[in-house]
Amino acid sequence: MILNYRTGPKTQRPRECLVRPLGVGPREAGGLIGWRVDWPADEPKIRGRVLSLHGRGGVLRVRFQRGVPGQALGSRVRLYK
Repeated sequence: MILNYRTGPKTQRPRECLVRPLGVGPREAGGLIGWRVDWPADEPKIRGRVLSLHGRGGVLRVRFQRGVPGQALGSRVRLYK
């Protein structure tokens, strides 16, 4: 599920999003680095890749090929190897 864009104090990066994988704990989330991501999950229009972890809670930092629209926030994505 897409949580939010990656943000800074005065910037917002719509190409990079924070994603929480459902059913994956914080310890297993590190194994998803390098996996591919599709949004929306049913018919992919925007593709991306998992870059790194964000914090210690199992949230992933994902960079997409182009900016993700605001309607994507809160929606599901598809993770695959």
